[in-house]
Amino acid sequence: MRPTIYKKRYPNLFQTNVWGQAISQFDVDLPPEPLISNVNIVPFLDDEKCILIRLDNGNWEMPGETLEPDEHYQSALMRELMEEAGARLVSPFIVFGAWRFVSSTARPYRPHLPHPIYYRAVGYGDVELVSAPLIPEDGEMVVAVEAMTLQEAKQQFMKSGRADLAELYELAYDLRNRKVNEDPIG
Repeated sequence: MRPTIYKKRYPNLFQTNVWGQAISQFDVDLPPEPLISNVNIVPFLDDEKCILIRLDNGNWEMPGETLEPDEHYQSALMRELMEEAGARLVSPFIVFGAWRFVSSTARPYRPHLPHPIYYRAVGYGDVELVSAPLIPEDGEMVVAVEAMTLQEAKQQFMKSGRADLAELYELAYDLRNRKVNEDPIG
């Protein structure tokens, strides 16, 4: 499956969005590593379940967040999995795309982050739940970590107005299970 076909199959994921003072666009091109500011994972618990986290505002999300100073995105991913889901990675983290952001602000969100162009890398991997979320004092308040089927996860994201995340989880599931014509991205 080629990128143009992805865009047709997952239109909500590939649409241009405005996030605060930045414009974002998802693509299956791998991001330039020095421009990665954030990392997210679609975590799979087993062959039939994926993990979602629910924040204290009621919204369902996927684990991941902003890199700390001098932190590699793989290290940030491991940290965020424990902090937000109480999970650890038990398979390789497969990056399959990224949101590209172009900010209109004069400064980056944090001084160590790339600016005005930066990327939120996204991948999938298998995890195991090992503890309650280890939420730091300044972290997002996670009130639930739930294992769901892909269909249940998509329904939760749709109810939250996040059709893009519903399609992102579906794309990750399809790639993980090679349901996209056995064709690599790119």
